[in-house]
Amino acid sequence: MTINLKYKDITEKIIGASFEVHKFLGNGFQEVIYQRALTYEMHKIGLEFAREVDQYIYYKELEEPIGTRRADFVVCGKVLVELKAIIQLEDVHLAQILNYLKAYKLEVGLLVNFGSKSLTFKRVVL
Repeated sequence: MTINLKYKDITEKIIGASFEVHKFLGNGFQEVIYQRALTYEMHKIGLEFAREVDQYIYYKELEEPIGTRRADFVVCGKVLVELKAIIQLEDVHLAQILNYLKAYKLEVGLLVNFGSKSLTFKRVVL
């Protein structure tokens, strides 16, 4: 049985690149180090992305944004990627990416944690 996931081709590439980074660096570095390494890996495989991009935050049906928040990555204009370098992901991190997806009007996100012994990630869809 094949599961049809939205933007599966993009998220699989991001996850693969993340595993490549974690395989080489392991855990224990600051988030910015993983961000720079992931930038290299995604560029190498030809993914289009924006890093540290200010994303508008929208509220309800208001057409004008109410502020901005800097996203770690927006890949192919469709997938939000938030990086962490912590021992373990918690519910607050999942709530954070869900809120960002809603505020940025995006549907798919990846929460990637490089801080644990093994790479961990959550794929989030609104």
